[in-house]
Amino acid sequence: MIGSSHDDLAMMRARPAKAERAAGVRRWPRLVGYGLAGLAAAGALAFGIGVVDFVGRIDPREPSVVPRTDAIVVVTGGSQRIGDAIGLLGADRGARLLISGVNEKTSREELAKLNPAARELIACCVDLDYRARNTIGNAIEARRWVRRHDFRSLLVVTSNYHMPRVMAEFAHAMPQLRLVAHPVVTEHAETAGWWQRWSTVRLFAPEYVKYLAARLRSTFEADPETSRLSVIVGGRKPVSPKPAGLIGPEYEKRTRLGGHRTDA
Repeated sequence: MIGSSHDDLAMMRARPAKAERAAGVRRWPRLVGYGLAGLAAAGALAFGIGVVDFVGRIDPREPSVVPRTDAIVVVTGGSQRIGDAIGLLGADRGARLLISGVNEKTSREELAKLNPAARELIACCVDLDYRARNTIGNAIEARRWVRRHDFRSLLVVTSNYHMPRVMAEFAHAMPQLRLVAHPVVTEHAETAGWWQRWSTVRLFAPEYVKYLAARLRSTFEADPETSRLSVIVGGRKPVSPKPAGLIGPEYEKRTRLGGHRTDA
């Protein structure tokens, strides 16, 4: 009986210890869950603060005074960008204009029809780049164009929300060049009360992510033309592998008139 009592006592003492260990095991998933939730909340807060800061640095209006530069580059993505860039060329803010990232089916004649008052200017002083596929490609093609003409300063035209990323890419590709930003402000990209409109939130937040990716990528690569990260980020090579003379509506027209086509 005495031995049995000792065994019962030992078992009674062991039960609380086992219960505590079981409770501790059950507690760990909850603690991990709380930790992950805390990290997610902190990440979301940091992202939100970053977006607010990013939008706060976007130019809310177009500059009233535009300095003269050697040349002008406009990144496609909106008809107003091209119209403003052609207007700047006509105002002698640069000697030549490069329209970078033009659709392969868009001809010089179509641009002239959209800007009839600048027909002669487009014929003499505007170059069309059909090879750039994204913002990284815009920077690469702009650099090739700048080197070909030996320009030392560049007026960069694009939408205001796109400007931080464009300037980051251009500065990385052409660090010795003087870059002047000329933001184009459209109604759908107004920064006043942007958080109250879902359309502007969807516009600015992804652009902030792309801007961060551009800045991060530029810290790990020496040259965008040889960067593997640029291919990963863009999903394909930033510049078309086709030679400049074998792409665009003029090439298509020549091949049709010649009755054959030679693939690049």
